[in-house]
Amino acid sequence: MITDIIDKDKQSQLNPDAVLKDLMEGNERFTGNKMHQRDYASQVQKTSGGQWPKAVVLGCIDSRVGVETVFDQGVGDIFVARVAGNFENTDILGSMEYSCKVAGSKLLMVLGHEGCGAVKAACDHVELGNITHLLENIKPAVEATKTEGERNSKNDSFVSGVVETNVRLTLDRIREKSPILKEMEDKGEIKMVGGIYSISTGKVRLL
Repeated sequence: MITDIIDKDKQSQLNPDAVLKDLMEGNERFTGNKMHQRDYASQVQKTSGGQWPKAVVLGCIDSRVGVETVFDQGVGDIFVARVAGNFENTDILGSMEYSCKVAGSKLLMVLGHEGCGAVKAACDHVELGNITHLLENIKPAVEATKTEGERNSKNDSFVSGVVETNVRLTLDRIREKSPILKEMEDKGEIKMVGGIYSISTGKVRLL
């Protein structure tokens, strides 16, 4: 039973590669149904005075992709930002800058997933209420993805390509729009990575 949490000293001793390794090992435990047993009540109590998460993950709101769960993480271990289509905006950029520059996280991950509904809607040029504005953030990935088949959600290969391109472009824009995070990455203080979650296997594939 795990009762320990990450405190400031433990966080300061971590490096980006070690944090990434920890998350991927957690994903292996998740897919192998060997997740750690945690005393969540104890972790809640111990984190009530502060937090020192080791990573920040930008994921999709998809109900099948519970970020803490798929990486087998406990209370206080990671920051998580979620929006349909896992793209950045000003508020999310500010949240990630806080996570890394202020709170000391060592890893920034953008996590897309197979069969993303937001990506499919962008591929089909859906227009509906505020969803229309949301999908504008994914359209650059739609336009940048090549395919020999139909350019819509009926083409599974095209959708998969857009999902991956969307993650890569999001990382590019984070570096472009956040000098703070870019400088931290250049100095080796943090690492930025992309991943794709499989909704059929539960595995995360790094890009």
